[in-house]
Amino acid sequence: MTRPHRLLLGVAVSLTLAATATAQPATQYPTSWDPALMQRADIKAAMARLEQNFPQQVEEWIRLTEMPAKSGKEQARAAHVKATFEKEGLRTSVDSIGNVIGVRKGTGGGPTIVIMAHMDVVFENDTPKKVRRSGDTLFAPGVGDNTASVANMLSTLRTMNATKFTHKGDIIFIGTVQEEVGLKGAEYWLAHNPRPDLLIAPDGAYGSVSYGALGIFWTKYVFTSPGAHTLASRGRPTPVRAVAEAVERLYNIEFPALPDGAVMNIGQIHGGEIFNSVPQELYFTVDLRSPDPVLLDSLDRTITRITKEVAEKHKVGLRVEVDQKNQAGGTEKQLEGARAHPLVQTAVDINRFLGISSGMPGAREAVPTGATDANPGVVRKIPSIAIGGSRASGAHQLTEFALASTALPSTKLLYLLTATFADGIKTVPPGKIVP
Repeated sequence: MTRPHRLLLGVAVSLTLAATATAQPATQYPTSWDPALMQRADIKAAMARLEQNFPQQVEEWIRLTEMPAKSGKEQARAAHVKATFEKEGLRTSVDSIGNVIGVRKGTGGGPTIVIMAHMDVVFENDTPKKVRRSGDTLFAPGVGDNTASVANMLSTLRTMNATKFTHKGDIIFIGTVQEEVGLKGAEYWLAHNPRPDLLIAPDGAYGSVSYGALGIFWTKYVFTSPGAHTLASRGRPTPVRAVAEAVERLYNIEFPALPDGAVMNIGQIHGGEIFNSVPQELYFTVDLRSPDPVLLDSLDRTITRITKEVAEKHKVGLRVEVDQKNQAGGTEKQLEGARAHPLVQTAVDINRFLGISSGMPGAREAVPTGATDANPGVVRKIPSIAIGGSRASGAHQLTEFALASTALPSTKLLYLLTATFADGIKTVPPGKIVP
């Protein structure tokens, strides 16, 4: 969900959320999950088929993992996803940014459900990605984030067709691109297509349901000067002093910490060409994140103001380059309405039904933040969640690994969640919910 050089921040965010989380409140949220669904013949057949064909699903997962898929260079995986959509009879297309879209038409009158699984990874295409398997564990860069979910999505589609699953609304399967560099594929699709009723992004933490959107601003601050030879540098303006002071001042800004506050990281400092010259350009980057849109905008303005003040003080030029601005979905309090939508609690209840849990003490079942393809949906007030694709660790690291067996319950979750809402959004009496 971040570029490789921002890995430590992403890990810090995840650990902070897990460490500071407390037990879910006792509020009884509306749900659409009814365990009686499991008695339907087509659902029984679907669950049986998912189990029977799971070895083949894992093999496809491995093949996908070994395909090159650097953000913006996902063509190999995209070709595989497109061929699968076409073989399964979907109305298939590839948009101008590279998203692969497959529409499974409904009979009419039901909600449009979008399932987005991002195809890209953070690793260069020449990175060795051969999967090593040891018992139930798969080792390879990108095996968890987000390749597991791509395989889960394809298995869900095949199972729907094999069991002749019918539904009223359209189900739109999308293999998105460039998620790791700013959720660009998801943002593009939502900006250029009719608004769906529900959005599910299989790309979250195993055992948890994310219904929020962490705002992410990436900005580059470039200081400039005419430059000078070292022998003529005394008293000349230099971007080095400006960068040094700016970085020091920015790290002295005080603001509340996540989950309801913010986090800032300066991930890059680059510039200069040779030892014996004042650099003509020197820049640093700021990765600023918060679920609170007001705090995010305020901090962004403060950072820019401080940087401009420093540039003027040191008599150097300044160029501000905005890489991306993924807007924030809101704090937990601001997202009370989103939490109350049946989509969230239904996913929580199915997780419970299937015995899926995060395995981390104190971890929350529903989290009011996220950095996935669900974010652009949350910001647009579309009921949107991210769910786990497998239990994995080491995302964005060469040492990444995933537990193969956990992709089966994750796929069942995706299937049952889709089947629950396929004919409409309803609620069931609390007494029917399996605790």
